[in-house]
Amino acid sequence: RQESEIPIDIHTLKLQDWLVSRRIVPKNVQKEIKDIHTKISNALQDMPSNEQLIKLLTRTNINYYHVKEIIEILKHTEKDTKSVFGTYGSQRMKDWQEISRLYEKNATYLAETAQIFVRNVNYEIPGLRKQMSKLEQQTDESLKRAHDLNKPETQLLAEHSALLDQLGVKGDSLHAEFLEVVSGLPDLYTKSLQGIGQIQAGIDLYSEVSGHKQPLPILSHLVEFGNTTVYQYIHKEAPLVIEESPIRLNISESADTKDCDNRGNEIDFGTDDNGGTSSTVSAEIIDYGDYGENDGGAIDWGIESAPTDAVEINFDIPVEEYGIVVEGTGMDGGTAKGDQAYTLLDSPNYRDRFLDEIYELESFLRMRLYELKHLETSSDIMFSLMDNIATHDTESIKKILSSVEKIILQSSDEQTRHLFQLKHSPKYADLLASKLQQMIKAVEKMRSTREALKKRAAELREQRQQLNPVLEELITQTCTLQSYIEKDISKRYKNRVVNLMGGVN
Repeated sequence: RQESEIPIDIHTLKLQDWLVSRRIVPKNVQKEIKDIHTKISNALQDMPSNEQLIKLLTRTNINYYHVKEIIEILKHTEKDTKSVFGTYGSQRMKDWQEISRLYEKNATYLAETAQIFVRNVNYEIPGLRKQMSKLEQQTDESLKRAHDLNKPETQLLAEHSALLDQLGVKGDSLHAEFLEVVSGLPDLYTKSLQGIGQIQAGIDLYSEVSGHKQPLPILSHLVEFGNTTVYQYIHKEAPLVIEESPIRLNISESADTKDCDNRGNEIDFGTDDNGGTSSTVSAEIIDYGDYGENDGGAIDWGIESAPTDAVEINFDIPVEEYGIVVEGTGMDGGTAKGDQAYTLLDSPNYRDRFLDEIYELESFLRMRLYELKHLETSSDIMFSLMDNIATHDTESIKKILSSVEKIILQSSDEQTRHLFQLKHSPKYADLLASKLQQMIKAVEKMRSTREALKKRAAELREQRQQLNPVLEELITQTCTLQSYIEKDISKRYKNRVVNLMGGVN
């Protein structure tokens, strides 16, 4: 095989060292390249107006092959300065011809071309591809994050809708809607106590087992009379007048408590508009003593007074005109105020006691079921005692227990608890309103974040698309430089085939 047929394989990483080792370019070629770049910068200051030149000079890096193209263009623009000897009188042409000669001296152009080629292969092209890959990754991440926001947004909207459903409001005007739904609490209490008469047998059984005549007084009262006022539960008679405290909802956005606050600052002197005693004065704190019918209506004050100035008092005026309620018999009663004006299930104190009693009855019935199931196999004394009380079997106990559990479930559901807190805790309305508002703000923030992420993804995708022509141009330039280098080295070695290994893929 002849020497001319043996190819010359040069690895890209070792190209510059190969050129120096073969003494094609000198070791200190970088200094010459720097001087040439200085002359190019000076020559660019004075250039003719030509479209081809403008297009060519827009490239950032001008190398030897660009200089050759500039000279060819100047041959047409500076042809008027050409002499009969083939030389040009134009300084522009002289400057670029000088630059070309400096490039060709000591094969400086080949050293620079190899330097640009290696830099493109090892750094520029991989760096650009890495940047494009990073932009693609950031685009995918932005879209994924935008998609991931759908789930928490849906959850928040579901929680917001569920809370509104629990409260029974739409959320348009919370203050008015809260007042409206709170007014429906009595209906919820009535609904929760439906079938409460079915637990009377359980109360009787508990009383029989415990030995107490009335172990669950509130439950017994509810079974017999229903959800009456606390006043009726305490005094065993219904009140004539119920003065329930007004409902106050302290929602930060509302400003309709001004009149109530002003009234709260006034002093009540116990008089009405006609100068009489206020109708709210309780008869319980006024002691009129006893007076006889034979005393002629005179009041003995313990002092003597002139008979001519005596004032005759008419006791025939009904005491009701002075707001005095004398508790009598039967269904007569007084005025229910404060906590006593609430119903048993609506009073904060008595509601807790009701729940304690209903849970106590539930626990007893569960224990009774357990005892009935293990009665035959157990020798415990308590079980033996319970065996003597055979008024209920397992099925009847289960039926009573089912009624108890139904009452517990309905009286402690989410809507009832929310409305109860709204009525008796002024700050609770503001807490609920703030919670609903925070949910809406969180949803709006998620939506704005998602839109921002989508916009960011679109911008990143656009940046990625803009890099495509840059990469294509860089690859084309690198392939051209590779071709120049291979041809130049091939000429120096009798046209042998030259292969630059590890070039552009």
